[in-house]
Amino acid sequence: MENLQDAIHYEFRQKKLLRQALTHSSYANEHHIERLYNNERLEFLGDAVLELISSDLLFRHFPQMHEGELSKKRASLVCEPALAYCARQLQLGKYLRLGHGEDINGGRDRDSILSDALEAVIGALYLDGGYEVARTFVLQYVLNDLENKELFHDSKTALQEMVQSKVKDTVTYQLLEAQGPEHNRSFVVQAMVGDIKLCTGRGRTKQSAGQDAAYKSIIMLKENPGLIKES
Repeated sequence: MENLQDAIHYEFRQKKLLRQALTHSSYANEHHIERLYNNERLEFLGDAVLELISSDLLFRHFPQMHEGELSKKRASLVCEPALAYCARQLQLGKYLRLGHGEDINGGRDRDSILSDALEAVIGALYLDGGYEVARTFVLQYVLNDLENKELFHDSKTALQEMVQSKVKDTVTYQLLEAQGPEHNRSFVVQAMVGDIKLCTGRGRTKQSAGQDAAYKSIIMLKENPGLIKES
């Protein structure tokens, strides 16, 4: 836990809150820990805190935007893949307390577990340090790149629109690799425009791997707009 606290630049006064935030229900079940002490309650609280912080940020950042647009934008920023991505950047998976079965089946890299754990950490920060501590964390590690984080909602569509603004080609996705047993598969997918290879993505399904490849490709094309020539 000390390494994680160093990574997020915050030291918990109540270490038990961070320990609980990192305790998945599978671990609690295997070790006969009362259900109240896994991370589900903290996830519930963190979800509400995250919604308030993101709503406040968008309300202030987009003063001319209507309620429906704000809701859509918020949903894209705090969707499961986006939160899982943020959790991976913090290497949150390696700190989780998982049951043996969940661990060997790839739970440390599962989007649902990572996104839930991140929300639980937000809830723990709120209880330990208050709203401003939680807000500082969310702004620094979750909502730190609004334009790019929003793309997680549907990266494939966003990439296709970006490409077709220049050329008539459609984006294709080539499966490069499929590893692991049936219950714990890992896929690697290559995004391509014609013969041009864009980025590769990894995921537990072909769809999630394709979204990951599309997201990375969008970032790359924004940094290298001349990679695809207009026709």
